[in-house]
Amino acid sequence: MTTDPEHPVVPEELAELRRVFEVGLTRIDGQLALLAHRDDQTAKDQDDLSARIKALEHTRWPLPAVAALTAVGALAIAVWQALGH
Repeated sequence: MTTDPEHPVVPEELAELRRVFEVGLTRIDGQLALLAHRDDQTAKDQDDLSARIKALEHTRWPLPAVAALTAVGALAIAVWQALGH
């Protein structure tokens, strides 16, 4: 490493720069770990919600079939009343 003779590099300054650099890297590592944990939690939540939606879709009433049965029932009652029963 070449240094400017007017500005000599002091070992204490290098040590301070190294300490600041290591603290910054440690902080970045912590933030990355937190982001990874949040990503894992979000993926788990998404999988749970997807499973819940599938369960709800599986147990819901088939509305078109219910509507068709209601229409047939109403038609049968109308025909029955029209015939005078």
